[in-house]
Amino acid sequence: MTRTNGPLLRGLVLGSGTSQGVPMIGCRCPVCLSPDPRDRRTRASLFVDDGTLPFLIDTATDLRFQCIREGIADVGAVLYTHHHADHILGLDDLRRFCELRQERLPIYGPAITLEILARMFPYAFQEKGGTAGYVRLLSHPVERSFPLGKLIITPLPVPHGRITTFGYLLERDGRKLLAYLSDCQAVPEEILSAIHSVEILMIDGLRDEPHPTHLTSRQAVKVARQADARQTYLTHLTHHKSHRDREADLPAGIGVAFDGLTIVLD
Repeated sequence: MTRTNGPLLRGLVLGSGTSQGVPMIGCRCPVCLSPDPRDRRTRASLFVDDGTLPFLIDTATDLRFQCIREGIADVGAVLYTHHHADHILGLDDLRRFCELRQERLPIYGPAITLEILARMFPYAFQEKGGTAGYVRLLSHPVERSFPLGKLIITPLPVPHGRITTFGYLLERDGRKLLAYLSDCQAVPEEILSAIHSVEILMIDGLRDEPHPTHLTSRQAVKVARQADARQTYLTHLTHHKSHRDREADLPAGIGVAFDGLTIVLD
């Protein structure tokens, strides 16, 4: 992805798959054997660049591979949605960005998530010591909107099984540019109000069949209509249906995210 100094906001889907990825280990289903590159889904994450500060939403298990695949050589911050393994286990790959920037990277997210990360990766949060090549992070627990680069970031708490995850709304100059809700089983009314008329909605649409902690594709479509999103993309997808078949079942204005999908907003 080429960075610009202009007013463009670029979002790049690094991963669009569920926790096991697609293809799944040992699976011989038609989707896992599909030659369509859109059916090869790494774990869910997003890269955003507003021309000022490039940042990630989550450090997925596949982060190193995702960054090499997409040519990403600079990350200046990370937003975390929650502490499930598929969204955090690429954290150690941030060491290269710390090394390139020669500075500690700020990370943002729910307080409980940052606490768990500090327990899992204590070396990454040392205030003193460490040398080039080590992960060096600064934690910023999030409770309300905050500035990041040219954007205003608003956390969007949503239920996800027994925990609450954060989605994020990205705004600039009063415009609701992008809402990212990767893991949720419902979208409360106050969150629907916060994202109403958003230009791009990227939302959990796990599969067609019901799931106890994720939205189905039909439920995600309903949320998109309630939010009156200009364009919606389903993400965090399983191997239950191919990309082509998913898209064929969706109404106008709602598509299917895939690894490498680039969204540009001016």
